[in-house]
Amino acid sequence: MTTTIRTSRTDEPASALLGTLAEQGASGALSTESGIVYLASGHVVHVESAVTPALGDLLTHSGALAPDGWWAAIDQAGRRCGVGRQLVDSGHLAAGALELCHLGALFDAAYFVLAHDGPALRFRPGVAHWLGAVRSVPVDAVLRESRRRRELLHRIWPEPCVDLAPLARVPDTAPSDLPARRSRTLAQVDGVRTAAQIAMALACRTFHTLVELRRLAAAGMVVPVATATAPAPASAEPGPAPRPVAPDEPDTALLRRLLHALEAL
Repeated sequence: MTTTIRTSRTDEPASALLGTLAEQGASGALSTESGIVYLASGHVVHVESAVTPALGDLLTHSGALAPDGWWAAIDQAGRRCGVGRQLVDSGHLAAGALELCHLGALFDAAYFVLAHDGPALRFRPGVAHWLGAVRSVPVDAVLRESRRRRELLHRIWPEPCVDLAPLARVPDTAPSDLPARRSRTLAQVDGVRTAAQIAMALACRTFHTLVELRRLAAAGMVVPVATATAPAPASAEPGPAPRPVAPDEPDTALLRRLLHALEAL
């Protein structure tokens, strides 16, 4: 079956169109207002969103890969859509490390692309991502995980405006015994940055940062700037630069379950 190119907005939700493309075994790029989902033979192979750190940022900021190695792989294999394979073949990165980081980045971006399940903008058949094949994931697994994350965040704090608005601290509310990750996250809240900008400053996945920000919002320690009644004094200058920390901890149990399921498939 031939997939038609969609060049304008439709009323069809992105999740529904993804399901159709999966049934057709389609390959190409599905664009939404929040990002792009790349498919190969009906499976999701990569997802990009402007509000999540790119795979290269996660790899280089975590120390798993030197920036020179990342850019060298792009220069050598980007045009032929084989950057992932080049990283492994050149010895810059172990295959397992690339797969785990790729899956984390894929699900991180997919949450934002599918969070509100808005209409798809267009599908471009045959378009491939320059990263190339690393790990493909069934569409239903991506949709299921995106729903799980949305429900988790809703249970923590039901106001989604925390996800996108600039955030401000509420004065005199931060206890001294906050967990380390939450304390680091709070230190970056300055009345200017959004959750995505805070995640990039910390070199963490945006979803992990959102979990901490919603917990801080539930505790009354941060508020969206638009609704802040008494925000902490803040200037346009960003918050303090984060100290070097260990790489963002992945949802290891989830990734292992996914890897085992994919191996079985």
